[in-house]
Amino acid sequence: MSTGYGKILESLQHSRFRSKFRLTRKDRMYVLDKGIPTIRRHAIEILSSRIAPRFPKNDGRQTPMKGHPVFVAQHATATCCRGCIQKWHGIEKGRALTEQEVDFLADLIMAWIKRELIACCTPMVV
Repeated sequence: MSTGYGKILESLQHSRFRSKFRLTRKDRMYVLDKGIPTIRRHAIEILSSRIAPRFPKNDGRQTPMKGHPVFVAQHATATCCRGCIQKWHGIEKGRALTEQEVDFLADLIMAWIKRELIACCTPMVV
């Protein structure tokens, strides 16, 4: 994971709202079953259709809280709507996202998902 993503994820953990999101067992099994490349493709597709347009439909309410690991990760990473993206990542509203911005947001989502998988499957040392 890139240090840049690690710093962003650490910053998001200081938000009471963002830090409460976790992948369920079902979500983790889905990621493991489909594989990281497929989940990243899903992230790109979801971001491109629901978030990237200049004026996304139902902006601020377009991302469900559950139903796909990417949806959960979007809330955890503040990539769920253009307002959160502007507030947390400095990407202004009112214009379409570039391909590079979509890739950045998808990589951030994937960094969070990978961190969740590692946290879940790594035994705690007491």
